[in-house]
Amino acid sequence: MSVVGAAPKYKRVVLKLSGGAFAGEGGAGLEPSRVSFVAAEVADARAAGAQVAVVVGGGNVVRGREAAALGWPRAAVDYMGMLATGVNALALKEGLTQLGVPAAVLSAFDVGECCERYRRERALELLEEGATVIFAGGTGRPFFTTDTAAALRACELGADAVLKATDVAGVYDRDPKDRGDASLLTSLTYDEVIARNMAVMDAAAAALCRDHGIPLVVFYLYDAGNIGKIIKGEKLGTRVG
Repeated sequence: MSVVGAAPKYKRVVLKLSGGAFAGEGGAGLEPSRVSFVAAEVADARAAGAQVAVVVGGGNVVRGREAAALGWPRAAVDYMGMLATGVNALALKEGLTQLGVPAAVLSAFDVGECCERYRRERALELLEEGATVIFAGGTGRPFFTTDTAAALRACELGADAVLKATDVAGVYDRDPKDRGDASLLTSLTYDEVIARNMAVMDAAAAALCRDHGIPLVVFYLYDAGNIGKIIKGEKLGTRVG
């Protein structure tokens, strides 16, 4: 659980979750235990004193690279991916509801009865009311990643930080899954990330965060309480800023 007693370092955050955070065996589909874990972590972050908005990916439902390999147009594949994020967003909302945490899904494009259309004013209103806001649909346009969506929403909402959850401890100087001698980089600048083309977030997202002075924290998702610890100011993972 999160550290208690101290005021939060970050009062409003955008949490970026990949589709893999919700995935079952092999990185595909929805695994209920994963959804429950993620929901509990978001609830813990709220208990740490922060307003929490969440941007979800959809790679567990539609894998862009695999679809693109079929020769389909990039725009079509991206729209499929944007629709896929709605599955994860609604799953997370239900997971939070079961924990008694108020939550709402806002989509970048109209999806009928499933959720509301995104408006900045509505998102801020929900956050101020204490709800967790989950963003589906990416930016609503093809050719942009959900990392860019997270950066964009953080800028629009005046977030204090973007927290990017991963399956490794942070950013390394080389791939830790392939190299046992990889070293964790505890701090980087956005200029370094862009110049070195590091696989932290895409260049458009990095530039948005850099230009608006919003730090990024890349951290390991699957240690319970990590999000709350970061919100309280504990140094985990890699800080980019």
